[in-house]
Amino acid sequence: MNVSHIHRHSARRDAPVQSVTTAAAGRSHDLRSRQRRYLWMMGIRVVCLPLAVVTTGWLRLIFIIGAVVLPYVAVVIVNAASRPSHGVIDTVPPPERPELPPAMPQPEQK
Repeated sequence: MNVSHIHRHSARRDAPVQSVTTAAAGRSHDLRSRQRRYLWMMGIRVVCLPLAVVTTGWLRLIFIIGAVVLPYVAVVIVNAASRPSHGVIDTVPPPERPELPPAMPQPEQK
């Protein structure tokens, strides 16, 4: 096995990749971000439920409203369509190629 062959391929993986499209992020990325937002909101709701039982007065009312209204708000926010960002394709400069050194002057022949 040629070791220089392996080194050449690993160096290429570390190089930045040029995007060839201005398309939006993939569906899996969108789904993951929506799930994350929904889980955060439902986590806040889970905290509001026991606090509504433990507290009294106007603070209890705030926690009850949070526990009741938050699921609706979470669904509306998560299902809101994300708008694709309009990107610009950047040009990538070609890699520098090694150059040969200048030629040595030839001795004059008689």
